[in-house]
Amino acid sequence: MTAVRPTHRPDGGAPHPPRLRPPAHRVSPRAIAHWAIEAVLLWGLGLGLAWGVAAWIDGAGWTGVPGWLETRVWWLPALTGVVGLLMVAVAPVWRFRVHRWEVSADVVYTRTGWFSREWLLIPVSRIQTVDTRQGWIERLLGLATIKINTASHTGSSEVSGLPVAVATRLAEDLAHRAHDLRDDAT
Repeated sequence: MTAVRPTHRPDGGAPHPPRLRPPAHRVSPRAIAHWAIEAVLLWGLGLGLAWGVAAWIDGAGWTGVPGWLETRVWWLPALTGVVGLLMVAVAPVWRFRVHRWEVSADVVYTRTGWFSREWLLIPVSRIQTVDTRQGWIERLLGLATIKINTASHTGSSEVSGLPVAVATRLAEDLAHRAHDLRDDAT
């Protein structure tokens, strides 16, 4: 195995850390719908709560409420609705562009996140369990999530938004490969 050396800057400054290439596979495009539906449900609940709080404050007639808050109380549901609309329209597409996965001979490589990114390389030999799960929205869209568990919490990963057949095949393959590698080590 060759060591990865940091690349040196042309100006003689501190070396750059090596760059990771993106994993090879994207999740299913149906994951966009999955994440959008989850966002609609979450932000819809938030909008309902904001509306209820605004109605409660507006109708309570409290004397201790500052005047600026009393006149602007209906901004709360309006702002919640605007932020929710942005999260429903932008976040699922953004997540789809970032979420990727790849399995090589000895490593499971994932990239997740949409504000803060996480690149995770999991050695197949360290895999303890591979779980497949489907929430009700995933079932409606024919998607599944696999969770890869290692002895270390930070080494565990999950890939959501996979077609059911891909998730099932991948989970079985990883479980067999991890089992075979553990048997070879004894």
